[in-house]
Amino acid sequence: MERTIVIEAGRTSKQYWLDLWGYRELFYFLAWRDILIRYKQTVIGVAWALIRPFLTMIVFTIIFGKLAKLPSEGVPYPILVFSAMLPWQFFANSLGGSSNSLINNANLLSKVYFPRLIIPTSAVVVSFVDFALSGMILLGLMAWYNFVPNWQILTLPFWILIVVVASMGAGLWLAALNVKYRDFRYIVPFIIQFGLYISPVGFSSSIVPDKWRLLYSLNPMVGAINGFRWAILGSVGESELYLPGFILSIVLVFLLFASGVWYFRKVERSFADFI
Repeated sequence: MERTIVIEAGRTSKQYWLDLWGYRELFYFLAWRDILIRYKQTVIGVAWALIRPFLTMIVFTIIFGKLAKLPSEGVPYPILVFSAMLPWQFFANSLGGSSNSLINNANLLSKVYFPRLIIPTSAVVVSFVDFALSGMILLGLMAWYNFVPNWQILTLPFWILIVVVASMGAGLWLAALNVKYRDFRYIVPFIIQFGLYISPVGFSSSIVPDKWRLLYSLNPMVGAINGFRWAILGSVGESELYLPGFILSIVLVFLLFASGVWYFRKVERSFADFI
């Protein structure tokens, strides 16, 4: 008697998460492959991860610090900008990579079974490499200006986690939507560009009037960036986090993540039909 083997996604959530662990080597392979591709045949290699945020920091320092003369919270303006540029750059790169990840791996999706969640999350890991490299610029700026962080720097891993969760949540939404609605390939760059200017990257969120700060915190990255900046600048920068806005932003980050996982799992089985 002939036997037919059907390969399909785990029928239960428990089986699905077990499959994620079982396919962890594929996760490592996809992440490492994307890292190699990103810098392959480039003249200056990984320096691209340093040049872009550094030039953006210079432009923001000139526009907001020199021309607009916005307050620097008692720290050198380049450090103020770059301490926010790091989490934003990681978030933006993750969105760009995750949103196109399923389309770029169409051959895998249509041929073999594995938890599709692996693909967009591996794109986030690639962005984390750029994040780590760009961190060297911040260390250089702190050494140049003789700036020594306070005890708040110990909370930095928590804020990095918040940024990772926000990146994964938004990335899962955009990755899933981009499979069915290809218009999102044009929308994502606009979201990233627009988000850069409405997030407190080139300026301190303290310039936002108190009556608007809670509304401003509806942008989930506001709380993540302010927390990241507070951890680095300590008592001289964002000396007091705006607690209501911070709580709102963090709640929205985790809602974004939970809803992203839910929607991705909901439409995951149909990806091969649209690729």
